[in-house]
Amino acid sequence: MKSHKLLEGKKGIIFGPLNEQSIAWKIALASYREGAQLVLTNAPIALRMGEIKKLSEECGQAPIIAADVVNNDDLKKLFEESVKHFGGKIDFILHSVGMSLNIRKGNHYTQLNHDFYHKTLDISAISLHRVCQLALEMDIMNEWGSITALTYIAAQRVFPDYNEMSDSKALLENITRNFGYHFGIKKKVRVNTISQSPTRTTAGSGVKGFDAFYNFAEKMSPLANATAEDCADYCVALFSDYSRKVTMQNLFHDGGFSFTGITETIVEKMSE
Repeated sequence: MKSHKLLEGKKGIIFGPLNEQSIAWKIALASYREGAQLVLTNAPIALRMGEIKKLSEECGQAPIIAADVVNNDDLKKLFEESVKHFGGKIDFILHSVGMSLNIRKGNHYTQLNHDFYHKTLDISAISLHRVCQLALEMDIMNEWGSITALTYIAAQRVFPDYNEMSDSKALLENITRNFGYHFGIKKKVRVNTISQSPTRTTAGSGVKGFDAFYNFAEKMSPLANATAEDCADYCVALFSDYSRKVTMQNLFHDGGFSFTGITETIVEKMSE
């Protein structure tokens, strides 16, 4: 896509890029294309396993700073080093973080390991509260800044194999509303979630029945599933000055899936 320089002069932190399949990876590339300066971050183990150095090179040698999202000291260091690198405050933050050991271990929702469950909520949702709380306390965000997190419609509807990740997404969206209120009043910073179509990522593909999720949504969406690249462009819009009064929202980016009762394709399939 041609650059419109929507983020010219803006500075942002991208949480969660692992490899080229990651939505966060695509968002970093789109943000850089639109003129942003970036800091890239992920957990230390993810940095060792992933390919983030390649992304750094494609984003103008963007610094890579390791940070565990459930460790406040790591997050403080990340924010301090980012402000120092940029020579000033930050304009946007992407939260693209999620992990479920219960899903990895094949534990059914009715038979969860609750220690794993707590970890899922901490990494996938409470981490957004940590990020927002420290960003506010440390006063690192410019006015009219934007914090955006990625979610999924399983926060509102039952997708059995999405397991306790659906609980974490519901919590993530509620944190967005509550912190969006306080951050807006105190610093004019907006906080939103994007509810993305099922997308073929390393994490998403690990969910049991993912292909069925994906194919059903494709047939149920008038515009078909939104790709990771589509999501990246939407994020750019939320990071930009063109969405300054959009906050506390869960924004469905799913080709119309969220408001479609049934489609002709599904009727035809069921009538066979």
